[in-house]
Amino acid sequence: MTDEMVIRTVKWLLFAAVSGTAIGWFVQAVVRRVAYMRLGRGSFRPPPLPAGQDPAGEPFSDNRMESSGGKKAKGNNRTKPAGFTPDGSAGGQIFGHRKLLRDIRSGVMHLLLFYGFIVLQFGALDLIWKGLAGYSLPYARFGWFSYMQELTVAVVFVAVLYAVFRRYIERIERLKRGWKPGIVSLFIGGICVTVLLTLAFERIAEPASVPGEAYAPISSAAADLLQSIGVTPGTAESGYESAWWMHLFVLLAFLVYVPQSKHFHLFTAPVNLWLRQKGGRIGRLEPVDLEDETAESFGVGRIEDFRRKQLLDLYACVECGRCTNVCPASNTGKLLSPMHLIVKMRDHLTEKGAAVTKQNAYVPAWVWASGGTSPDTSVSDGEQSGRDRLPAGSFHVMGASVPIWSGGRSAADTSIAPTMEAQAEAWQRTGTPGGDATEVVLIGGVMTESELWSCTTCRNCEDQCPVGNEHVDKIIDMRRHLVLMEGRLPSEGQRAMQNIERQGNPWGLPRADRAAWMEACAEQTGITVETVQSFEQRGERPEWVVWAGSMGAYDVRSRKVLFAFIRLLDAAGVRFAALGSEERNSGDTPRRLGNELLFQELCKENIETLERYGIRRIVTACPHTFHAMRNEYPDFGLHQDTEIVHHTELLARLLDEGKLVPSHSVSERTAYHDSCYMGRYNGAYEAPRRILRAIPGMELTEMERSGRNAMCCGAGGGMMWMEERAGARVNVARVTQALAVQPTVIGSGCPYCLTMMEDGLRQLEREGVAARDVAELLAASVLGET
Repeated sequence: MTDEMVIRTVKWLLFAAVSGTAIGWFVQAVVRRVAYMRLGRGSFRPPPLPAGQDPAGEPFSDNRMESSGGKKAKGNNRTKPAGFTPDGSAGGQIFGHRKLLRDIRSGVMHLLLFYGFIVLQFGALDLIWKGLAGYSLPYARFGWFSYMQELTVAVVFVAVLYAVFRRYIERIERLKRGWKPGIVSLFIGGICVTVLLTLAFERIAEPASVPGEAYAPISSAAADLLQSIGVTPGTAESGYESAWWMHLFVLLAFLVYVPQSKHFHLFTAPVNLWLRQKGGRIGRLEPVDLEDETAESFGVGRIEDFRRKQLLDLYACVECGRCTNVCPASNTGKLLSPMHLIVKMRDHLTEKGAAVTKQNAYVPAWVWASGGTSPDTSVSDGEQSGRDRLPAGSFHVMGASVPIWSGGRSAADTSIAPTMEAQAEAWQRTGTPGGDATEVVLIGGVMTESELWSCTTCRNCEDQCPVGNEHVDKIIDMRRHLVLMEGRLPSEGQRAMQNIERQGNPWGLPRADRAAWMEACAEQTGITVETVQSFEQRGERPEWVVWAGSMGAYDVRSRKVLFAFIRLLDAAGVRFAALGSEERNSGDTPRRLGNELLFQELCKENIETLERYGIRRIVTACPHTFHAMRNEYPDFGLHQDTEIVHHTELLARLLDEGKLVPSHSVSERTAYHDSCYMGRYNGAYEAPRRILRAIPGMELTEMERSGRNAMCCGAGGGMMWMEERAGARVNVARVTQALAVQPTVIGSGCPYCLTMMEDGLRQLEREGVAARDVAELLAASVLGET
């Protein structure tokens, strides 16, 4: 055996040992995290869908007039509305980066890194093989392959430099700093540098075996530079071996690092997106089986109470901060941050999972055994300090910290900086050696109650998330535990729950007055609204049942919207009726506040009434009622052929059919505010805009944040009935955004939004600007009223 064969054999053995060890560590890290996720309940498979739910995974609206030109759609009417552009399949999001490209600069950067890294692996495979076997793989023997590899290395390296620039120089608010978030940049940059060094040394040592300079412009330039400083062919051979091993070590170290950091999303995000697509449950809460006698508790009070799919979300997070960047709570000085919600629970799951399974979360264990840090101590890595370097056995606990908001309650500007700083300060490791992470409580030790009660359930966080994470259901699950198991929620929310339970409305007004709006409507409009019962007695059925909702039935301002809508239906010749005193609260507020028991009671009672009369077509002016009935009532027995539409959708349909003709000019400049529960929950954006565009004299203008990225009004998630105690008011911030486009009217299609817009205008003392519902504006044009 020649010396060369001995050297090559030893190299193969060393390569096998190093690679096998690294792959073993990688597998251990992955298997252990899968074991942590398996602590959750159920399976990774999505729950079964109710009848009529599209498995595509995107929300879609009951907009038959938008999808079928006003003709009656066949089947169960679950069509996606025109004007709603979903992000597509899981494959489209993974390989097309559709959500990432909403931020064009970071989207393009990530796209280049994503595909560049894939292309580089072909070169890495050839480089490693050539270093072991002495010759290239067949596909790498062409000049074009060499040119493509060098071009890719250059592009990826520039993308890495831009990523560093955005994080540390441009200092984008949503991106965390410190040295840990930059580790991946060092890994990818190191891979690029070692590739070029290996190619450059090879060019000097064996010039006859490499492509011409035209196919290797960068490595040729690097080789010329090395030769200019005295590198000889003999020295280059040693340099080649060193660079080759360095490249291998960087590549394998990155492989081991990935599953133990936020970059685990490289593997978990595709699975997460695929499962979410199969689930088809966007915006729809999973029912709680309150009759399960084996259940020890309801809601989520421990990390293992979450479903496995929800725990997969935690390891899919890439910590890009897009969710926090759009969150109305984070933007107005509340402690809640959707990114930190996920990251803190991921840290807690990892630490508790390690304690339960008795297996170290991080491998190789000897690296982290004493005084080390986890590869991704995620929240608290602002400026590096000694608090991350604590004895083994320490774990994270949420400390006391509140965002320092300097703008006051009526601040016009929004900023996530106070929330980011407060979260980084509060989420710290304990210094107790041998501590037990199983003793850390989820609500209080990981998530504070103030965070849970700050969420407006707007789903902007979920809509922005490029890896398909769902934040709202986790918050609602924890609220359910607080309410159902511990009886804890803010006093205003408790009062609203008691009022709904006793009187059927959040104000506690007499239950007997629910039908009083019908008498008031007759007095003010001259139109008598018949009850469904009266139609039934005559053996007839109305075309539509108008669901007034608690706002329409009791709130004086919302009644004006309802009456305008009634007048338009009457003018269009539509036969309609209402349930009157038989109508109950939809249950949306109790459900979002965690009172699943009250929601289910109201839901089932409403369904019994609808089934008793055989009602199959319902129109409502409340998006929250619309969403609950359309997407959540089917879980409890609502007939799959029941058509639920929003009043703007029906009005747009009547316009298309020529039954309503807007003939009077309404000279207003209107900024339309999108309701979260119509937009992000159900994909309906175009109907109200089509109505406004059809009104003569109307000028429709869009806010900077509109459509699917519209900021919440602040009333969702039960917040309509609770007080904001920290930072600025969400509705004031939203009204300020609307005023930036100088409207005379802020339009809406939701009674909650209308209330919040009017309150915001009053707080800002802006005269000359009004908040009006789309139905009111259309009535002014069709009926000639102001």
